[in-house]
Amino acid sequence: MLSRIAESIYWMNRQVERAENLARFIDATSHLMLDMPVGRRDRWEPLLHTTGDEEAFFQNYSEATAENVVQFLAFDSRYASSIVSCLGMARENARCVQHAIPIELWETINEFFFQVRAAAADTTVLDEPIEFFQHVKQAGHLFLGVMDSTMSHGELWHFGRVGRMLERADKTTRMLNVMQALLAPSQAGVRLSDDELQWSALLRAVGGLQMYRQRHQTISAEKVMEFLVLDKEFPRAIRFSAQAAVESLHELYGDDLPRQFSPAVTLLDHLSESDFDGVESRWEEFLDRTLSLLDTVGDAIQQHGSNACSDDDAPHGMPGESDEVPIPEPRQHDALSRLPVLNVNAV
Repeated sequence: MLSRIAESIYWMNRQVERAENLARFIDATSHLMLDMPVGRRDRWEPLLHTTGDEEAFFQNYSEATAENVVQFLAFDSRYASSIVSCLGMARENARCVQHAIPIELWETINEFFFQVRAAAADTTVLDEPIEFFQHVKQAGHLFLGVMDSTMSHGELWHFGRVGRMLERADKTTRMLNVMQALLAPSQAGVRLSDDELQWSALLRAVGGLQMYRQRHQTISAEKVMEFLVLDKEFPRAIRFSAQAAVESLHELYGDDLPRQFSPAVTLLDHLSESDFDGVESRWEEFLDRTLSLLDTVGDAIQQHGSNACSDDDAPHGMPGESDEVPIPEPRQHDALSRLPVLNVNAV
């Protein structure tokens, strides 16, 4: 059974991964809009489809402009999955288990949160959003590197890896789902548009443009989808992420996974070449099935943990009302201090 500590580390990793992925989505969309013809530079609403929170957005914003979408996804504390909200919850989960994680990991996530919270209060950040989101991605890499290099790769590390990889697979799937909806022709059974500009933006969002070009000379919808779904070596491909999550589940529970984790095995079977054959005419169905299986695995892990955590006081996955806790001023690391907006004394 999941312990309170394991569940906090699971969610801490999911939340940091979610924050980094949002930064990736915004950064790639910003670059794409710069390359688009003038009349097509207002296509920010599809980014909301990636998170599935259009309804929450339009409750507080009247129009999906670049400024509104970036403010909502990055800095809106009313939105539970904004970057600042995710990092706030990740920091709280880390604070609750400080005794179980390396001090270097706590310092990293504490500083990461302060960096973004300071940026949220700085009205000039949206003037140069690309530079800021690049730094958020770097801070996400730093978190992962510190965790992998300072934390024993035992049970708690594997729970964190499961959370991170499930979140990564989920977001890559959602991005592909939005792309196929945007570029699919109206006729059923017809191939997706090979819009090189937009498929390049998608590859850039997951940091995979160069790795893709090492495999393929040209960019096409079919090859990009195959690369981001089936590749066994690229760390943000859905299959790679799902395989890593299942490997950690086996490390935790043995070769015979508990019955509630059987959807994880089904997911890997679903992401096999045989199931992928002929999928060009049914992308939406294939990706919806992938998301459903990922959600089922995530629900199983959450349920498996809640049964053992009745006295849990950690915030875990969903933010809610909580008392303010004292937040010590973080010590600056060089890799983070390059952010131009990060002045913790300003908050």
